[in-house]
Amino acid sequence: MPHTDPLSKKIETTSAVIANPWKAVLTGTPHFDKLQWETSSFGLRWFVAVRASLLVLTLTSAVIAGLLAWLSGAINFVLWLACVFGLLLAHASNNILNDYIDFARGLDQGNYYRVRYGTHVLNDGLVSKRKAKVYILLTGSAALVSALGILIAVDWRVLTPVAIGAFILLFYTYPLKTLGLGEMAVLLVWGPLMVGGTFHVVSGYWSWPVSIVGAVTALGPTSLILAKHVDKLSSDEAKGVRTLPVRLGEACARKLIQLTLLLMYASVLMCIVIGWLPTGTLLICLAIPAAIDFNQILNSEKPAQCPSLYPEFAWPLWFAAHAFSHARKFGLYLVLGLGSGVLL
Repeated sequence: MPHTDPLSKKIETTSAVIANPWKAVLTGTPHFDKLQWETSSFGLRWFVAVRASLLVLTLTSAVIAGLLAWLSGAINFVLWLACVFGLLLAHASNNILNDYIDFARGLDQGNYYRVRYGTHVLNDGLVSKRKAKVYILLTGSAALVSALGILIAVDWRVLTPVAIGAFILLFYTYPLKTLGLGEMAVLLVWGPLMVGGTFHVVSGYWSWPVSIVGAVTALGPTSLILAKHVDKLSSDEAKGVRTLPVRLGEACARKLIQLTLLLMYASVLMCIVIGWLPTGTLLICLAIPAAIDFNQILNSEKPAQCPSLYPEFAWPLWFAAHAFSHARKFGLYLVLGLGSGVLL
């Protein structure tokens, strides 16, 4: 029996989404055919190539870092804006580089899991490897210029988080992901590096409590990457990609995601009690229904084929689609809760 879930009722079908390509690209991973690609602007093509809908996770971490600095009473708004754009460009670079490396290694080809959901500009024949390198070069160079500007404007003490982030950006796809270290890399990048590092830049000092809060916020992206790797566990195992779910097995990996969900809410509550977060961040409770729905999905079998009403562009992603839906809500309410702390 097809599994009925709340996500199916909230996302438009592929045909409806493609009629509004900008909305499609910013909210999901639609399939662009050759005609739509060729008639699209360079800007829209870039957003497709870098899988722009995922950038909201980076935007959330960068905004949270700035709000925490604002709450501390020490913030440079110009540097905050520079960090936001620099981190978004770095994440975009990683996404297109990820697709390029896996395609060049022969993974993202044929009927491999990645090419079955969303547009893969290389496998779908939309760009050549040479043009893909241009996308990587332009995006990566812009990210590098932003990083160098921040280093010059602040001081070279922030070089450490920048260097670690650059290392993970370049080597996440290979070898970190294949060694089962990709999930830990996501936790490190979206947490202490993005939140702690941005806070350091805009406030002028490093804060370990802020870095720990960053690790809490990074549990959302971490749950997403775990869920994605559960979705494609059998494909990864066949290709020799030893992600953490491949090493743990599906049952244990699902339990680990459920533990991550529990930690997200318990950790925020703990941070509020300690005084590291304002009371307003209790707004994350509004995301609990989505967490409960996702937990139920994790306790159920994945459908053998795309259920009716489920967005075709998201299939065969299942656990990852629900993880993404929950992570966006959790991040949104966390941002709103911190924003209320700033205003009050």
